[in-house]
Amino acid sequence: MMGGILKMSIRAKHGLPLEDRHSRRNRHRGDAETDLEAQRKIDLLSTENERLTGQIGRLEERLRVLERIATDPAERVAREIDELRSQD
Repeated sequence: MMGGILKMSIRAKHGLPLEDRHSRRNRHRGDAETDLEAQRKIDLLSTENERLTGQIGRLEERLRVLERIATDPAERVAREIDELRSQD
């Protein structure tokens, strides 16, 4: 009993939330729900991260093509376009 009182006084002194037996039991019940919600958020963020990573990769490739077109001489670009047309 003295240990519990000492523990609560230390928690109060440091601004931590005070707990008793009932709040500890309820906290553990809520952990499963919190963990499930956290896992859902992680899954959603992972999916969005994969989508955005793919989109960035495509945009970088398009940027490289545009940079090559902008910096290369016109004859080379025309020749490459003609080569692409002949492949069809």
